[in-house]
Amino acid sequence: MVVQSPFDKIEQDFQALTRRVTAYHILLPKSTDAALKLKQKIRNRVNPPKSRDIPPMYVIDAFNQAAQRYSLDDETKLNGGLLGEMLPQGACRRVPELDKACFEVPLGHVAGPIETDYGYHLLIVEERTNCAQDGVHSKIVRGGADGANAIYVGPSGNEEGSDFSRLAVQQLALWSGIFVAGGILAELAATAADAIDI
Repeated sequence: MVVQSPFDKIEQDFQALTRRVTAYHILLPKSTDAALKLKQKIRNRVNPPKSRDIPPMYVIDAFNQAAQRYSLDDETKLNGGLLGEMLPQGACRRVPELDKACFEVPLGHVAGPIETDYGYHLLIVEERTNCAQDGVHSKIVRGGADGANAIYVGPSGNEEGSDFSRLAVQQLALWSGIFVAGGILAELAATAADAIDI
C-alpha cells in the first residue's frame, strides 16, 4: 500500500476542487461497431474526403448534430449532447467512467467508445481548466476563414503564439522585482552593519 504524503493529498484535493470541464457526449447502445461507425462519420464531417464535395464542419457542430440525431440520452440530446458548461470534477456521479474520461481524453478529439452501465459513449471536451495534460491550451474555439477549424487557445483566449510574449513579460517582471528587493535588502543589511559597529 502506497502512503500519500499530506502535501500530495492537499494538491490532489485542490485540483479536484478547481478542475472544470465543458463536455458533450453521445449515448449509444452497447455496440462497438455502431460507436466506431458514428465516430468515423463525425470525423468525415470535420475532414471530408477529397472525393466528396462537402465543406468541412467545426468538430463541436458535427458532434452536436450527431448527438441530436443518434444519442439515446433524452436529457442531453436536445442540447447537442452537452453534459454541462464548466462542470466540477465529480459532477457526473451516476456515470463515473464518463466523469473520469472528461479529465483524461485529449481536448477537442472525439473519444470513445467509453463503456458504462448505460451503453457506449462518445465524448468530446471543448474546455477544461487545471489539467496538466492540456499544457497551455485549455479550450478549442472556432477558427479559420470558413469557421470549420478548431483552434487551441489558453485560458485567456489567446492562441499558441502569444503565450511566449506573456511569459517573457512575466519573467521580466519577476527578475526586476527580485533585483529591486535584493537592492533593498542589501541596503538594510549595510545599515544594520553600520548600526552594530557604533
